[in-house]
Amino acid sequence: MHEGVIGAIGVIAITQGDPAGIGPEIIVQAFRDHPKLLQHCLVVGDVVTMRRATRIVAGNAIPIPLAVLEHPAQAMHCPAHCIPIWPPQGSLAQAMHDPAPLGQPSAQSGHWAGECVVWATNAALRGDVAAVVTAPLHKAAMAMAGPPYNAYPGHTEMLQELAAIHLQQSVAEIPVRMMLVNDVLRVVLHSTHLSLRDAIRAVTRESVVQSLLLTHQWLPRLLGRPPRIAVAGLNPHAGEEGLFGREEIDVLVPAIEDARRLGVAATGPYSPDTVFMRARTSGAGEFDVVLAMYHDQGLIPLKYLGLERGVNITLGLPIVRTSPDHGTAMGLAGRGVADATSLVEAVRIARLLCAHPLPGAVG
Repeated sequence: MHEGVIGAIGVIAITQGDPAGIGPEIIVQAFRDHPKLLQHCLVVGDVVTMRRATRIVAGNAIPIPLAVLEHPAQAMHCPAHCIPIWPPQGSLAQAMHDPAPLGQPSAQSGHWAGECVVWATNAALRGDVAAVVTAPLHKAAMAMAGPPYNAYPGHTEMLQELAAIHLQQSVAEIPVRMMLVNDVLRVVLHSTHLSLRDAIRAVTRESVVQSLLLTHQWLPRLLGRPPRIAVAGLNPHAGEEGLFGREEIDVLVPAIEDARRLGVAATGPYSPDTVFMRARTSGAGEFDVVLAMYHDQGLIPLKYLGLERGVNITLGLPIVRTSPDHGTAMGLAGRGVADATSLVEAVRIARLLCAHPLPGAVG
């Protein structure tokens, strides 16, 4: 990306993720190895945690220095090969005596991680930062942290509620979807962290149209043109004309027709055991993106085809939010061997999205 474009976008906030996991380490690696891309980014996190990460990554070398900011805008003037860090105000800023133990999810690590997400999201909603890139959370640690963090299955739901509060709207008025992208496949998930029984109930005509519209609105920011959307069937072989279920006939076909009348280039429903192969950009590339009907239907093929470069993008928020498509990898924490590629890609895509904002979007 051109250096002038990077400067014009503004500050991008990167949350440290769970301090007991690999989030802080991959952030340090990204700043060390990609200084131009990470220019004008700041880390929202705990100084002690990030300082420990710089030592882990450096090994026997000199650690990359930290620059503790007095205001987030100072990140625009930090030199390369230096990590600007912003400790959020309140409990997080003051609780910097002992870092959370590595590899062990705890109430402490969950609370610190949640505080970072709340500050970064609200800063983006206010327009103080241009985008948010979130390092991984640990769901068990968030649950141990207690209210309000134990109420959220993941980042997506937390960001959705914070946006609703900021806009003084209900959560239902801010529909969001997860879009996962890597080098060979793009997938939008119709639902996220639901039981399979609840995920099936969530497949309604109105909600599928909503998923298609969000995909149609957001993906041109990456493609530069309207996307060709393939809709995956809910049932095996897309129901086989009603033999294995009627959701395709009663719900998906009418929803696709509704969306097409609104200008969306959607087709299907297609058999879910073949549609992802047909959408691979390294193959025939018949489609630009697949709308999957539930979490694992879309995540299994995408992660199999390229977990190390996968990026999660939240569609429907009034801000830009991206994230690496992997977890906290507690077993790797502290060893300095975690791969930062997915985080680097998340920053790159956040910059691209900021350069092509939706009308009326904060970011």
